[in-house]
Amino acid sequence: MPAAAWWGHGGGVNLLIVDDSERFVRSARRLLEREGAVVATAATGAEALAVAGALPVDVSLVDVQLGAENGASVADALAAARLGGRILLISTRGADDLADLLAGSAAVGFVPKSDLSVAAIEAALRV
Repeated sequence: MPAAAWWGHGGGVNLLIVDDSERFVRSARRLLEREGAVVATAATGAEALAVAGALPVDVSLVDVQLGAENGASVADALAAARLGGRILLISTRGADDLADLLAGSAAVGFVPKSDLSVAAIEAALRV
């Protein structure tokens, strides 16, 4: 679905952050909620599937490295289950370092954690 078809509906986009760093999740949630997003969180792939199955999710932000789990595999599982909306991978690493992983994943794009914002998410979905 094109970003313009959902962006800003009902007062904000419904995001799911899948990341095992509590510190990052707290900071990202505060930032994105201040920008008008509605944010749910999960720390594992299993939690992500459960949350995305229970709540409306427009975009999932999945960390590339989830402890012992591979974020691309979690993205693939969400996509296979038709959950989580459009999926973006996030990481502290740059897109160039992750090009092969991104190309082989169900994720539609990438946002560096250092650049995370509603505008960056929207821009990544337009590419």
